[in-house]
Amino acid sequence: MIRVALLASLLLITGCQERNYYSPTSPSPTDRPNPTPSPSPVTVNKIEYRVTGNALGARIRYSNAVDGLTQVVTTLPYVATITTQESSMFITLEATPTTYPFTVLYPFLSVQVFVNGVLFREANTSDFFLIPISVSGTWHK
Repeated sequence: MIRVALLASLLLITGCQERNYYSPTSPSPTDRPNPTPSPSPVTVNKIEYRVTGNALGARIRYSNAVDGLTQVVTTLPYVATITTQESSMFITLEATPTTYPFTVLYPFLSVQVFVNGVLFREANTSDFFLIPISVSGTWHK
């Protein structure tokens, strides 16, 4: 009798264990989505500063959050490029012609900022005055 009582209590204890049953409509534990999100790909943005014209040279200033303020005195055309992973940035570009040749009848100077190959800002002048032209703005992705 003791053996029967022992066997019955052992069967009762084994039968009380927790069991998980998945119905066919619920996903199995291996099919459940991963709780950690996968990292998103890093996007690199290309900002290009361009200054063109028929002046002999120009004093060029541009600024951004990557390099800060940069100033150069150079001949034209002038192109500078930066790359960044930022999704927005305040950008400025200014150019002042130094001199025009005596043979120029129709002077021009143009400043342009391209972001990822698309024109972001542009300004032009077509006079002999040696005054700066500039563009600026906050670019957003």
